[in-house]
Amino acid sequence: MTTVTTRTVEYPADGLTMTGHLALPAGTGRRPAVLIGPEGMGLGPVERRRAEALAELGYVALAFDLHGGRYLGDPGEMLARCMPLLADPDRMRDVGHAALDVLRAEPRTDPARVGAIGYGTGGAVALELGRYGADLRAIGTVNGLITGRPGEAARIRCPVWAGVGSEDPIMPPAQREAFTAEMQDAGVDWRLTVYGGALHAFHHPPVDHAAPPGVGHHPRHARRAWRDVLDLLDECLPVTP
Repeated sequence: MTTVTTRTVEYPADGLTMTGHLALPAGTGRRPAVLIGPEGMGLGPVERRRAEALAELGYVALAFDLHGGRYLGDPGEMLARCMPLLADPDRMRDVGHAALDVLRAEPRTDPARVGAIGYGTGGAVALELGRYGADLRAIGTVNGLITGRPGEAARIRCPVWAGVGSEDPIMPPAQREAFTAEMQDAGVDWRLTVYGGALHAFHHPPVDHAAPPGVGHHPRHARRAWRDVLDLLDECLPVTP
């Protein structure tokens, strides 16, 4: 097991002081880097562990913040914050760009090899970075299949992988079809994986607070989705010695 170094990074975004979790791989050279967006609840232990797992594999990884250092375990409070954000592509881009700037400024980051993955709201942010035309080598999103403004998906400059549960009531078949039509019409190199029997946020371990209806953990598909994310990164952002 390689040695991973972590630290908290603060940066301004969306009128808040955001608190991200940066994980650095062993060594001193530049490495490919990955931006990690959290579910609507915000940055928590799950995203921190994912950043550290990617650092173990040789990536510089930054799990970014959505709520100014807060984790919104109350579903009502979370929706009240996230729904206006999801309805405003420019706000999402600002949140994403602020974190992306921090990641690119890290001396260990190879700025020519950066990808973005995200879950739920964080996945929508990653997609909006792509629609803005951010220089990314890969975009991965799990249960964040939000469509964008007409024509803007043509700015996406990298492969896009998306994962969703077949029984996700928040991302139903009509939403999946709209998303894939948007990607196809824009000429994006896209893939969609549908995990049979899985609900929304199936990738996230059970939480000790109330969750919105239609949310549930699926351990087998959670493992598969993580492998699919790693396959995307290995294809588009291989770690070389």
